[in-house]
Amino acid sequence: MEQILIIEDDISLNQGLCRALKSENRQIISCVNINMAKDQISCSIPNLIILDINLPDGNGLDFLKEIRKYDKYIPVILLTANDTDIDIVNGLEQGADDYITKPFSLSILRARVNTQLRRNSLNIQDNTINIDGFSFNFEKMIFRINNTPVELSKTEQKLLRILVENRGNTMKRSTLIDYIWTDNAEYVDENALSVTIKRLRDKLNAYNYIHTVYGIGYIWVKK
Repeated sequence: MEQILIIEDDISLNQGLCRALKSENRQIISCVNINMAKDQISCSIPNLIILDINLPDGNGLDFLKEIRKYDKYIPVILLTANDTDIDIVNGLEQGADDYITKPFSLSILRARVNTQLRRNSLNIQDNTINIDGFSFNFEKMIFRINNTPVELSKTEQKLLRILVENRGNTMKRSTLIDYIWTDNAEYVDENALSVTIKRLRDKLNAYNYIHTVYGIGYIWVKK
């Protein structure tokens, strides 16, 4: 189910947006300030954000910068009464995908929302590996468990990639070490692999998926 997060302090406009965008396969989350939005995003990453620039507890553009630190690709549509060229350019340069000035037509907003959702869905699905509740996009470095983002180091990403792309096959420790540590190091402590495996299991809660094959290596088990 698609999830749209609306961050708008004008209650009547917020409610109008919720009604206009609601559909059978879409969940609308309504927030009236940045703190509420932060709490919501910490629980679940939406498929699209509609963000007012002028909010009672901060500036929407500053919040947009925070969003982009941990998710570079989620579509964000800005709403604002500021319609000068410099305001529009500033919003887009901060990472917004679209920019709508008040007042606006709800039908036009709805069309733009649908366009952004289609684009994002195509871009992510093309390169995403979905396994049960896991979602891994290695090109865009987006990793989620049940739509909740997970931060992985570059080493953890390399290890995860070789395991999931070869799921069902046991990967030898020597193969994993050669693949992950490709900086021509003369010696790599094998304990480094064990430590990385443990961190990856813990971060992904993947104890039932990443198994140790004693004396050989590791495997991402097919369910």
